Amino acid sequence: MPKRTVLMTGATGYIASQLLPVFREHYELTLVDVKATDPQGNAIPGVHIANLAEADDAKYRGLFQGIDTVVHLGYHRPAGGEWGTRSYHAERVNVDMAYNVYNLSLDAGVRRVVMASSNHAADWYEHLLHQGRMDMVYPDTFPLSDNFYCWAKATYEHLGFVFACGHFGRQLENVHIRIGAPRVLRLRDYGDDRARYKRDLGAYISERDLRQLFVKSIETAQIANEHGIPFQIFYGISDNTRQFWSIVNARKVIGYAPEDDAEVQYAPDIATFLLGHK
Repeated sequence: MPKRTVLMTGATGYIASQLLPVFREHYELTLVDVKATDPQGNAIPGVHIANLAEADDAKYRGLFQGIDTVVHLGYHRPAGGEWGTRSYHAERVNVDMAYNVYNLSLDAGVRRVVMASSNHAADWYEHLLHQGRMDMVYPDTFPLSDNFYCWAKATYEHLGFVFACGHFGRQLENVHIRIGAPRVLRLRDYGDDRARYKRDLGAYISERDLRQLFVKSIETAQIANEHGIPFQIFYGISDNTRQFWSIVNARKVIGYAPEDDAEVQYAPDIATFLLGHK
């Protein structure tokens, strides 16, 4: 049986580095990025150099031909400033890039786009969560944020729904993964900030859970919602004891079965940092 054809954008980035070991085994890959090296300067074999935010899509349109699934991890990082202070115009580049990915996918007959969204698409609710005024945020909770980086993430999702509805002649299937904290949680990074550490224990996702979530988002045959629209938003977290985002729909729709829990993985650090045990 031939391997599924997958185009991955942002192929030299951090999330891609966690996915590629499994993707190279499972899929026939087309890798795309604006550079051919990872953040440490290591060359990533087989990368096509292309800027998908450019208006002249003739330069990269052909990359989408014969592709079954596009995994869009690409992100244009504006120069300078913390992510929460970035401007509308800087983040608009990423919205335009998402549009180009959807539009070319539709034209090329791509079956599905799996988009790297972010938990920050609805991060305003964390004010309520951490004040005890709300217990859980669900994927269908209306996305609200107070900065342009996060606004852009929610806009990717809204754009995807437009293409999933079939308004342009066919339904382009869409999965949006609101990735949580896909990194090792090191106590030295937190100083005395116990609240931030508790938050990240709830947001954590291990590499193997991240890989499972993306692979199942690609391979599950049926992802239609209750209205028959092939559109899903999944929170990208492990099965964390302290989770405050719901992964119920990911379990139900694609059979996501996370294997890790930050509470177990970081039990010794939790004992010393949060409980004061020596």
